[in-house]
Amino acid sequence: MAVKGGPADSRTRSTVSICIVIGMCVFFYILGAWQKSGFGKGDSIALEITKRTDCTILPNLSFDTHHSKQGVSSDLVSPVKKFKPCPDRFTDYTPRQDQNRAMKFPRESMNYRERHCPPQKEKLHCLVPAPKGYVAPFPWPKSRDYVPFANCPYKSLTVEKAIQNWVQYEGNVFRFPGGGTQFPQGADKYIDQLASVIPFANGTVRTALDTGCGVASWGAYLLKRNVLAMSFAPRDSHEAQVQFALERGVPAVIGVLGTIKLPYPARAFDMAHCSRCLIPWGINDGLYMMEVDRVLRPGGYWVLSGPPINWKANYKGWQRTKEDLEAEQNKIEEIAELLCWEKVSEKGETAIWRKRVNTESCPSRHEESTMQMCESTNADDVWYKKMKACVTPLPDVENPSEVAGGAIEPFPSRLNAIPPRISKGLIPGVSSQAYEKDNKMWKKHVKAYSNVNKYLLTGRYRNIMDMNAGFGGFAAAIESQKSWVMNVVPTIGKIATLGAVYERGLIGIYHDWCEAFSTYPRTYDLIHASGLFTLYKNKCSMEDILLEMDRILRPEGAVIMRDDVDVLAKVDKFAQGMRWNTKLVDHEDGPLVREKVLFAVKQYWVGGNQTASA
Repeated sequence: MAVKGGPADSRTRSTVSICIVIGMCVFFYILGAWQKSGFGKGDSIALEITKRTDCTILPNLSFDTHHSKQGVSSDLVSPVKKFKPCPDRFTDYTPRQDQNRAMKFPRESMNYRERHCPPQKEKLHCLVPAPKGYVAPFPWPKSRDYVPFANCPYKSLTVEKAIQNWVQYEGNVFRFPGGGTQFPQGADKYIDQLASVIPFANGTVRTALDTGCGVASWGAYLLKRNVLAMSFAPRDSHEAQVQFALERGVPAVIGVLGTIKLPYPARAFDMAHCSRCLIPWGINDGLYMMEVDRVLRPGGYWVLSGPPINWKANYKGWQRTKEDLEAEQNKIEEIAELLCWEKVSEKGETAIWRKRVNTESCPSRHEESTMQMCESTNADDVWYKKMKACVTPLPDVENPSEVAGGAIEPFPSRLNAIPPRISKGLIPGVSSQAYEKDNKMWKKHVKAYSNVNKYLLTGRYRNIMDMNAGFGGFAAAIESQKSWVMNVVPTIGKIATLGAVYERGLIGIYHDWCEAFSTYPRTYDLIHASGLFTLYKNKCSMEDILLEMDRILRPEGAVIMRDDVDVLAKVDKFAQGMRWNTKLVDHEDGPLVREKVLFAVKQYWVGGNQTASA
């Protein structure tokens, strides 16, 4: 018979158990200390980063706006490539819209005003300087009405458009009274007239496209009605019109209706607008109206204000013959009918059409029509694709009242609702569950960002860009009338998500970051880039992308980049040579996650001044 152990055996087991517990406590204490030190991250730069900074506290990175001339913080200095300033003549350099290069291209169909990339040998590898006297823009909404003269020192529009109240020069600032060629009494009154037909107030109209926008006063005054306009105009004889728009804090890009498709997805905008934009809508069998139809959402509105509308009363003032203007308006009316747009209003010099909600509700489509349908199966494949005189088909519907592609909720409800493109399975490989998970993730990321950059959600940054926007989760998480986000979807991405971004009531654009962006220097206050450099690995130069980021970022603007730690180590080296102050921060889930966040602030410096200010 087995004999049970006595008291001595019990004491032995108790002693062993206590030793094991103490040993485990010591082990986990040492492990925790080892991880916190930075040596346990499993990456090649952990030691260097640990020496340079605490990865959760940023004592030396200032997000404040100032113009003092202090030295660069010595604790961030390391062997890096130092980029020199470009000559002062490049202060307003726009690589893809260079005026001298533009003259080498055909003028037919505005081809010479479209984007044309410089050859590799002509690319600048220097830092584009700010003009002398440059200061931080006024905060919104003051910036809507005033722009510092030093930031955009061009007076030509104050003379050319004096009667039309575009812009006035007053001392050391430009003042924008809100006028336009078609609304010299102000955009507000003009928008009130449109509101008698177009439902701005209930959130059904959220996104708008302004073609030939001038200084974007129409878009500026729509913002207080919670309508977000994407404005564009060419870089032409109206010097700096898009630059003025961005200095005012209004979304805008350099662009033109020419020979290639607009860089926006199909069914993107709730309305499109042309106010004396001088676009020849009737030419080439209605090519430009067909492109507007492609980007206009079913049920969306098109506004045409100015020639040739109401030509009988205005032909003398427009200095054109009655016959010419009548023929132009007849052609526009004919194309609109073929596109199945319903004319809902014509008052004075303004006409408004509405696009039908589906093909089934379009009587002319059931009859024999001269209108050719586009053969492409992907209406969002637009990058450098030539426009064609054909109509983009709408998604099929089951009944005449159904909205093609799916009905969209009014804003702001649509911001976090599942976009129809996703709920209907129109984006391959993306489920509603994946979208909701992405939304939740970005709310978490933005909360962590704001713990580091206290200004992120305060309105300090008005013009914001997300260089790799995905579904627009970052923009949605920071959405506020204090700021707006240009959501860029790279053309090299595996899936085209920009349509879903627009269905959320946000705006954005397709772009390839191997090229320069269609904007002026210093037009963004904050740039966000998640996974961008991994996406473009072996596609184009990291240096070129970072120099472009520097070109479009304002002095003392901020950058937030998240990527693999080894990628960010390389970015950090370039960034410091570009006069950016940088700090690396761990992922919010802890130091063992390879994805890190690099925060940066561009130092203040101006042309002719070779010494940077911290």
